[in-house]
Amino acid sequence: MLQLRPYRSADAETIVSWIGDEVSLRKWCADRYDHYPITAQDMNRNYEACKDAGGFYPMTAIDENGVVGHLILRYTDEQKTVIRFGFIIVDKNKRGMGYGKQILQEAIKYAFDTLKAQKITLGVFENNDAAYHCYRSVGFHTAETKDTEYYHIFDEDWKCLELELTKQ
Repeated sequence: MLQLRPYRSADAETIVSWIGDEVSLRKWCADRYDHYPITAQDMNRNYEACKDAGGFYPMTAIDENGVVGHLILRYTDEQKTVIRFGFIIVDKNKRGMGYGKQILQEAIKYAFDTLKAQKITLGVFENNDAAYHCYRSVGFHTAETKDTEYYHIFDEDWKCLELELTKQ
């Protein structure tokens, strides 16, 4: 049975091992790391720095066999009503098996029931079809935005689609 628990620094070694190439890294974190490959120490340093800002919840998904996924949740507003999901990743050997959907369902429940969010947002690159369809399958829909965000990656402009889910 899949469950979410708070991230532990020991999880980083497993999580970064799922990032097999730089394209995968960029789809996972955009430009949040300035080099590839990243190490467990890079990931833990990044999370330590974010933790100081407050409202930052890195989570690890586990099943009976161990770590199977990861994501972060963070508040984006002072009223603490909007949570943003990020750094969503599933064990590369378990992709396409429903783990992503289960992780998201658990994270949505946590965000709404425990963190008392009213809305959840996330960004996904237009060239990341599998992730986009996974997010849509759990209820996320395209958010209305004034500006479309682009990231310049590998001499290309990658369009970031903004998705949201509002508490029912």
